[in-house]
Amino acid sequence: MKQAILNIKAYRLLLPVLLAAVLLTGCRGFLDTERQGAYDADNYPYPGGSGPYDQFIFGAYNDLRSFNIHSQAFITATSIRSDDADKGSTPADGGANAISMDNFPVLAANGFCNTLWVGYYGLINKCNTTIKEVNTNTQITATDAIKQQTIGEARFLRAYGYFWLTRLFGRVPLIDTVFSDPAAQNNVPQSSTAQLYTFIENDLSFAANTLPLSWDAKFVGRATRGAALGMLAKVYLYQQKWQQAMDAAGQVINSGQYDLSTPFDKIFREEGENSKESVFEVQATASAAIPTANGVQYASIQGTRGTGVWDQGWGWNTPSTYLEAAFEPNDPRKNRTIMYTSTSTTTYQTIYGENLPVGLPNPRYNNKVYSNPAIRASIGNRFAYWMNIRVLRYADVVLMYAEAANEVGGAANITAARTALNSVRVRARAGNNSILPDITTTDQAELRTAIRQERRVELAMEHERFFDIVRWGIAQDVMQAAGKTNFSGSRDVLLPIPQTQIDLSGGVLTQNPGY
Repeated sequence: MKQAILNIKAYRLLLPVLLAAVLLTGCRGFLDTERQGAYDADNYPYPGGSGPYDQFIFGAYNDLRSFNIHSQAFITATSIRSDDADKGSTPADGGANAISMDNFPVLAANGFCNTLWVGYYGLINKCNTTIKEVNTNTQITATDAIKQQTIGEARFLRAYGYFWLTRLFGRVPLIDTVFSDPAAQNNVPQSSTAQLYTFIENDLSFAANTLPLSWDAKFVGRATRGAALGMLAKVYLYQQKWQQAMDAAGQVINSGQYDLSTPFDKIFREEGENSKESVFEVQATASAAIPTANGVQYASIQGTRGTGVWDQGWGWNTPSTYLEAAFEPNDPRKNRTIMYTSTSTTTYQTIYGENLPVGLPNPRYNNKVYSNPAIRASIGNRFAYWMNIRVLRYADVVLMYAEAANEVGGAANITAARTALNSVRVRARAGNNSILPDITTTDQAELRTAIRQERRVELAMEHERFFDIVRWGIAQDVMQAAGKTNFSGSRDVLLPIPQTQIDLSGGVLTQNPGY
């Protein structure tokens, strides 16, 4: 099983006291090489304080596993809201908060919107705190290189938080400092999306220039130069800055750190975590003694909703029939993405050979979060809190490069785009040359369609689909065709600004159009 992860449970460290104080305050270490372990004063990888700002940046990494950031509200707002997925579970489960995310419109009082707002600003505040400590704490001694690296990590994670806030809500307040009076933060007005994207680009560019290409194995999961460049490519892509997106993605491709050698079937298994496919993942772990506290509820929310061994979660975020129909004939990715409930006439099996039962509440479940039964047995827990979240995969970077190169245009770039696209298809066909033939078109419009289709099936259920159709300008048609007839392209491409936050601001924050 994978290495243990950051677990800042009690984030109350005295500034001049290093890791001994961490232990005394009940904090556990990040990315320990000991299985299910935690650092202590004897085995911490940086004895003597050569990584003294870890006590601050670990708090930000820990937030990535927060329920407010990558669990119920996140899954609902990014996946269930798309044509990839339905809410699943039972019709009433989740109440109006969940049902309106699936069927629209989402109301300003929706609790999930406020959860995401609070979650991402909590992450941002921890990043701002880390930067402040590096810049102002005179009781800590560190080299300029360590200082810059730590700020790079903080700015990467801050950019990640702002990128999600911008994609979800559009105009949001830009907060890049620590307020002496936390309540004053509520009175910061919204910045334009252009201002936000410039800020995000600057953070990611700084991170790309200060973060290492890779970390020691002790620290697998910490942000790297490739992660910063990959996220930067995505930020450029969302603004249709095609040449910049192509260049940033190309730097990741040419870094030599990543490749498509990990079989698609293996990527999403526990054994596939932090593979050559991984550009950035949220780290999680569990043990028999600590089955949930060091993990994330992401997989559990999507686990099968049944009885006995099939009670593995809530049964949310079930693949839709529209996603099911999107795969080409015999594409192996279809069955690796969609797990089917057995029927009275057909018995389906899991990827581990278990017979799925008849009578689960939903006919399909997200197969990309299905956990290994042997690990469930060893931990004595069915709910897969230990499974990592794939935030940015190499295949996504390759497809971003393909899209950007195609949009830049010209014969050479279109050829490069087609080559990149086909490299993803080669991996997907897994040696079976009778399926998923290479794309051969030299027509820019036809290649654009092929790249979009490949993103749909390669990254299915990985939270990109909704935002892809929005940035492509096809959300209205796609959502209507998927039966989400309440969707309005002039309103629902963004979530409403949470009414709670508008009230806290005393009206400084203003609502998005249409709400």
